[in-house]
Amino acid sequence: MLLALGVVFLMLATTGWTAVHRPDAGIQARAAELVAWASARIDGRPVPPADAPVRTVARFFADLDGAQRSRLVDGYPLVVGNLDGVPAELRYRANRRSLALAARLEESRGRDVALTPADRSTAVRRAHRFESLAEPGRQILVFDPTGGGLVAEVFGDLSAARRVSVVVPGVDTDALTFERSQRRLTAPAGMARSLYEAELSTAPAGRTAVIAWAGYTAPTGVGVDAATGRLAVQGAARLEALAAALPGDASVALFCHSYGSVVCGVAAHRLPGRVTDLVVAGSPGMRTENVAGLHTSARVWAMRDEGDWISGVPHMEVGGLGHGADPVSPAFGSRLLSSEGARSHTGYFEPGTASLDNFAKIGTGAFGSVACANGSDECRLGISATDGD
Repeated sequence: MLLALGVVFLMLATTGWTAVHRPDAGIQARAAELVAWASARIDGRPVPPADAPVRTVARFFADLDGAQRSRLVDGYPLVVGNLDGVPAELRYRANRRSLALAARLEESRGRDVALTPADRSTAVRRAHRFESLAEPGRQILVFDPTGGGLVAEVFGDLSAARRVSVVVPGVDTDALTFERSQRRLTAPAGMARSLYEAELSTAPAGRTAVIAWAGYTAPTGVGVDAATGRLAVQGAARLEALAAALPGDASVALFCHSYGSVVCGVAAHRLPGRVTDLVVAGSPGMRTENVAGLHTSARVWAMRDEGDWISGVPHMEVGGLGHGADPVSPAFGSRLLSSEGARSHTGYFEPGTASLDNFAKIGTGAFGSVACANGSDECRLGISATDGD
């Protein structure tokens, strides 16, 4: 195993599989808005700091009337649309405005002859993506165009949901790859929509919502960033903030794919108690040796398809390289789920698979009917009939 890990590191260091730097596209509009927000007032009343506690932000916006809220949305959409504690519907409005403005900026960049052809092409693609995300009816909970871009989208009624599922994706996730026309179910938006439809089929009256969460800077390619925990630590802080800021008292299940499971593993010990389930699929490790090392009260579930290439990754950590033990190994202590029907590393959210069916049952609380790995019933042991209520 040490030899294999050394070979991987040598390849990363010598063959160009390093993290690709993604330069910021144009002016960092969000940074400029944050500066303006710091001294903003609404009818003489100062706005809360952008890093204020969720409850402080929630109380502030609850005291505003419709006109005051609209003025803040129009004046500071990139702040309001990403501010935890702001009502979800208001964030959706703010982010639609931000997306429209960002699309126009990228369209302009796409015609700028001072840019390289590659940069112009990327600008055009970003413009099309932002226009798609801004379409009527879409519920964009997070939008930050800085760098590769951060996006989160909600399927269902988040404010009324009793159960919320969050899809945490892995490498090569940014605003451009948030959704795909082809291979739709390999992108966060497609994964989350597929899960939401499966949950509706499993529990039509279950009042669930699903979030496609590309709200952290993910590694680019199978490089050094993907083999270390640096970006996972940053992503974990954002994931913790999301879980704490969700409206109401809904229980939360995290569905963590690939490098997303590293993020979930790092975040586990600081997640609020409302996070009842951590589900990992195709995991390279969770930066711990076993479930006990996660220091969480949440149930931990794991699955991996037999043809998933991630099984060939050395499941160990040496000098910060690697992500620790294999979550599907018996010694790790996860509840092992069936993924029958899934194909390779990106097939876990395909309709008709046991993996998606299991995701939907966990997301809706139907724990008694999940399918365990190898046809056993071990993954259901210790779960009472009332745990899904």
